[in-house]
Amino acid sequence: QVHVVESGGGLVQAGGHLRLSCAASGRTFSSYDMGWFRQAPGKEREFVAAINWSGGITYYADSVKGRFTIARDNAKNTVYLQMNGLRPEDTAVYFCAVRSPRPTVLTGPGEYDYWGQGTQVTVSS
Repeated sequence: QVHVVESGGGLVQAGGHLRLSCAASGRTFSSYDMGWFRQAPGKEREFVAAINWSGGITYYADSVKGRFTIARDNAKNTVYLQMNGLRPEDTAVYFCAVRSPRPTVLTGPGEYDYWGQGTQVTVSS
């Protein structure tokens, strides 16, 4: 069992920035693929960004490319999502997800084994 905890959400004005953090338990954190997803009210959960176990491969949704950056610090068992140039449409609950490495895409929510409780991000116009 892996325990996943997100932090760093909040209220920010359009154009502002936030950094989300996700801490995952386990001595094998450096072997996990990690992903960020978000869910706005009345909408399905959608992929935001992902990073593979080594940090050498990253993926982004088209809607956040050039504005968000995913990174990991295996020494701290933490993955980060730096969000710049925030827009009102980025408002959602952001979830961190964890999975053991496998040769399948990192972008599908069904590919992940463990999830955090989410952190709210609200961007005001």
